[in-house]
Parts: sequence; C-alpha cells; structure tokens
Amino acid sequence: MTSTRQVLETGQERSVYSRYATAAQSVEAALCCPVEYDTNYLEAIPQEIIERDYGCGDPTTYVRRGDTVVDLGSGGGKACYILSQIVGPEGKVIGVDCNDQMLALARRHRETVAERLGYSNVEFRCGLIQDLRLDPERLSEELALQPVHDHQSWLELRNIEDRLRREHPLIADDSVDCVVSNCVLNLVRLQDREQLFREVFRVLRRGGRAAISDIVSDEDVPEHLQNDPKLWSGCVSGAYREDRFLKAFEDAGFHGIEIVKRQAEPWRTVEGIEFRSVTVLAHKGKQGPCLERNQALVYRGPFKKVEDDDGHVFPRGERMAVCDKTYRLLQREPYTGLFEPIEPRKSIPLDDAATFDCRRSARRHPRETKGIDYDVTTQADGPCCGPDGCC
Repeated sequence: MTSTRQVLETGQERSVYSRYATAAQSVEAALCCPVEYDTNYLEAIPQEIIERDYGCGDPTTYVRRGDTVVDLGSGGGKACYILSQIVGPEGKVIGVDCNDQMLALARRHRETVAERLGYSNVEFRCGLIQDLRLDPERLSEELALQPVHDHQSWLELRNIEDRLRREHPLIADDSVDCVVSNCVLNLVRLQDREQLFREVFRVLRRGGRAAISDIVSDEDVPEHLQNDPKLWSGCVSGAYREDRFLKAFEDAGFHGIEIVKRQAEPWRTVEGIEFRSVTVLAHKGKQGPCLERNQALVYRGPFKKVEDDDGHVFPRGERMAVCDKTYRLLQREPYTGLFEPIEPRKSIPLDDAATFDCRRSARRHPRETKGIDYDVTTQADGPCCGPDGCC
C-alpha cells in the first residue's frame, strides 16, 4: 500500500521535473535567486544557456586548475562551461542531471564552447544526484532487452541495477577533486538526502572538497508548505534548516566545514520563515589510522579554545598531543596558520609508530618532543632583541 508520504514525494519529484523541463525551453525568472558570475567566463557560453541558468550561489570559485569536477544538477550547463575554463585543458568537468530537456540544452552547445575555448573537457551524464553509481542510460539499454512486465522481471531489474552500479558506476569511487552544486540539493526527496551526502563523499578523493550553494531556512518548514508542489519545485519548501544543512556534511564524514558565503537578507519569506542562500565548503580526508609520533600542535588564537571535528580540544597557547594524521591535517586548508606545529627532535618512523588514542585531548609534555634525557645548555649567539635581533 502506498503511503501518503510516498505519494507526496512522488508529486514533488514530478513537479520538479516538469517545472525544470519547461524552464529549459523558456526562461522562468521565479526559479531561484539571481547570481552574478565573472563576465570573462560568460563570453564563450551561448546566450541560450546563460539566460536559462537557475541557481542561488557561485560555488565555481572554489575549484582549481587541473581539477576533476562533478556538478550535481548541472541543468543547462552554464556552471560546467564556467568550470571548464577554470580547470583548464588539463582538468575535467562532469555535469550530472536527470532532466532530459536540460541535458539536451547543455549537450547541444558542447562543440560550440569547445571551439571557442580551443579544447574540450566537459561531458554531461544522465543520473540522479543521490545515486551517482547508477547510469540510467545504460539501464535503459538493459530494459530495452529485458522489459519489466511482471513482479518477477521487476525483481530481476533490481539485480540489473546492482550489477550496473558495481560494474559501470556513473561516477567511480575516489575519482573527483571537487563536487559542486548550485541550488539543487533542496529538490531531492527527504528520504534520499542521507544517501545524497554519502554519495558526494564517496566520489571525492582523499583531500577533495565539496562546494555547495543552496537555499536554507531559519526554521523548520511545516508539512503544509512541503506539500505545495510550486514552493517545493521553486527551491523553497524543500530547504534544509541552516544548522541541519551543516550537520549533514558532518554526518557524512566531512571535516573543515564552513559557511563561506551567507545571504544577509532573506531571498524569500513565507509565513514568517526566512529562506536564504548559503555556500558551504567541506573537505574529505580525516579518515585513517591514528599513530603516535610525539608531535604536538599549539593553537595560536584568537579564541580561548577550539574543538575540531573529531572532538579534540585545543586551548590557546597550550602544547597538545596529536596523532600524525591530525598533525598533518590541521596544517592544511582550511586550518592553515591556526596552529604552530612542533616536531619531536627524534622523528619516529611511521612503521615504528604505536597507536595513538584519539578519543582524548591531552597535553604534550615538552620532554616528550625534546627527549627525556635532553640536557643541552646553549649560549646566546649575539643580541636577540633589537633592530637586527630575533624580537
């Protein structure tokens, strides 16, 4: 028996697909809030794509030259063609969208943009952003040979989907440097959202990052607003509550999660609930063994203390014991410059390192890094302070 929620969510998906299919044919100004991009990147992009762009932020600025990038919900392809220029000919851009009309719009201008740029590094794949393993176009080929006509063939269809996910994933594990998205996550069904974040995490390489622009709310969105297909497809009533949006990244395993841009004034207000655009940057790479190499980090300030995503507390100015993984992690972005690293006088090879208990926060005694028997006395070598001194 089909539940009310299932009916609702099927209606939400239908309203999203229909509205964006129409928006691919003619401009709809009410979809999302206007975004200004670097005009230098727009010169190579056909006007038909530019005027049919629907988003609420610009995550493209967090992509680097040479990156392999996936754009979730790529629509007409505007962000992908901007990203194409940012990553350059040595990079690669993959747009993922499930709307046939939007895919057709993006694909038909691929050669034109490539000719204008002098290289081709963009492709568009049909797929659900919450299931980046399944390639629907391959699935269609299988269904043409084995159509579903009864419950037995439906069960076989599930086996086919599992095989395709395993043997021919749409996006492979650990294959992407950056995942971007612009006002699309709020359109995904509620029951699929945890899987969506897991998929973003899965496809990223260690050290990769997600740059996501989306609409968030300052309060819980009541059910009667969620039931409104126009509000849902218009990127309103499916919005994450702002704090839960960040928590979704954390639950998926990301670290260094930060709001890099937040719209001060709400884009829309419905029944007193404010809806605004935010852009979140999050990183992958804190997974791995914790090894003891007698390293320490000193938090420079300005706060009295900070706590990282693994629960390690760093009081300002105190020498804190950390494992080798945390030691290296907190010297990279987005933490660069926050900590003073302290290496031991005698380095412990990784192969000889014991397991470090990362469940606790402990101070590192200076003798642990200098050595218990360290007994050196030095003389001042010239003036320390003064115009040419060390101070």
